[in-house]
Amino acid sequence: MPEHPIEGLMKTAMESIKEMVDVNTVVGDPVETPDGTVIIPVSRVACGFAAGGGEFEVPGEGKEGQTEGQMPAFGGGSGGGVSVKPIGFLVVGNGQVRMLPVDGNALADRIIDLAPQLLTQIQSMLKREDYPPGTSVHVSTQTPPSAAPPAP
Repeated sequence: MPEHPIEGLMKTAMESIKEMVDVNTVVGDPVETPDGTVIIPVSRVACGFAAGGGEFEVPGEGKEGQTEGQMPAFGGGSGGGVSVKPIGFLVVGNGQVRMLPVDGNALADRIIDLAPQLLTQIQSMLKREDYPPGTSVHVSTQTPPSAAPPAP
């Protein structure tokens, strides 16, 4: 059975999309900096595709006017779209692998990344020799009674 014209439309559109989008579109080519750090761009790719068509009888001929095996007139179209949005960079260097997001909503990630450094600095401040020997320092996250809201 001969190929239907819609198959040709779909095949052409899909091949074009396949040429535009490959694995290097999502995870880009790595770039190495002079200090040996490797930076890899990461993107989000979204694809959309649509195809359609219809068969039409030739006016005045109808099905009786067509010879056996002859396909009716066909009209169709196809289209597609690709959206590529950068989401961040994967940074590999100094024995660490970090994801640096592009958007500004990464405050929580940044706080989590910096938490160990913050705790180290707090501990070093508390170990200073500003306190007389034998003085113990207790850090509490509870609200002191004087700052607590009044009871109902």
